[in-house]
Amino acid sequence: MNTLKDLYIDQLKDLYSACDQSIDVTIKLEDAATNADLKEALHKGHKGTSAGKDVMAGILRKHGEEPGGEHCHGMEGLVKEARKHALEEEFGDADVRDAMIITQYQRMAHYAIAGYGCVKAFAERLGFEEDAELLDRHLSNTYDGDEKFTDLAKGGINAKAAA
Repeated sequence: MNTLKDLYIDQLKDLYSACDQSIDVTIKLEDAATNADLKEALHKGHKGTSAGKDVMAGILRKHGEEPGGEHCHGMEGLVKEARKHALEEEFGDADVRDAMIITQYQRMAHYAIAGYGCVKAFAERLGFEEDAELLDRHLSNTYDGDEKFTDLAKGGINAKAAA
């Protein structure tokens, strides 16, 4: 990598891979959740991640690049953790599983927030205003989704799990 644009393209591809990897596990987390509001939030989460993946692909193609070719090892680890701790683990209480689902989903969301923030900053520095606006919209949506999961945890799921 020789330029900030090289880094920008590399990180867009990494984020595309991260989005791609997290969609399937988010659908499985939705299936495993018992709280109706959590199921709805997870459904919105995987739809938002799919939209983010499409945005990454569009930006990359606009710059003459294909979205594939990069594998995000960071998200790979987070997906493995989500499967192990929220899907494969035995739970005696559905509320405890729901609390774990929130934990694992938020870890993936925080990774995405970091990724969107970085590529947005690169786009701004490079003068790619349209890219920066798209990335900012998805960054804001991801922040909003993360806040929803925090509200669900604080609003009753954690309390039920503690009972």
